[in-house]
Amino acid sequence: MIFSVIIPARDEERHIGACLEAVKQASAQYPGEVETIVVLNRCTDNTEAIAAGQGARTVREDAKNLARIRNAGARAAAGDVIVTIDADSVMHPDTLLEVDRRLASGKWIGGGVAILPERWSTGILLSTLILAVFVAPMGISGGLFWCRREDFEAIGGFNEDLHTAEDIDFAVRLKAHGRSLGNRFGTLWRCPILTSCRKFDRFGDWFVVRMLLRHPIRSWRALHGHDQAAGDRYWYDLDR
Repeated sequence: MIFSVIIPARDEERHIGACLEAVKQASAQYPGEVETIVVLNRCTDNTEAIAAGQGARTVREDAKNLARIRNAGARAAAGDVIVTIDADSVMHPDTLLEVDRRLASGKWIGGGVAILPERWSTGILLSTLILAVFVAPMGISGGLFWCRREDFEAIGGFNEDLHTAEDIDFAVRLKAHGRSLGNRFGTLWRCPILTSCRKFDRFGDWFVVRMLLRHPIRSWRALHGHDQAAGDRYWYDLDR
């Protein structure tokens, strides 16, 4: 089994080293069976040099669209299994082992992981709970996606018509595809990712709560992928 780990990256010199090092640790049990692809998006810093120095392949996709960025990495991938993770996140050392175990069982279509922030506060905790309430009825998770390449391609990868929330949409469609095949969508609870809090650092620990209270319509549009302005502000043009 060959794993292709795809990492979107725009000006990620602060985080990409730790992300790639964690991939290396998780790859130790699969020598020669893991390729890492960093998708450079409008980078102006040392992201490319750091990625190359750690043995990752790089491709470019400059669109302000995470679905297109992730799909560009998938098109360049040679692996049987697609794994996606953001550059400001760190995977658990046993992630690939658990993905292998789940997929080899024949019971799982793929899935996500548990997500832990690098720090906690009351605002971050409440924001996490609000988002959990939103996705819990769907029975999905995200943060780091994993599935066989054939299933990634069967659902058309990430939906490039969405400006935001492409991860939620992907999880919903992957779960539905699995159901049609008699397989389950899984969450790797024992292999969480640790992710940065840079949005909270930039906008304040209560920004999610403020957005929901002050701009409920915009928040709804952002959570359903239909607000390019929100995507630009909170993702594509966010200062790194």
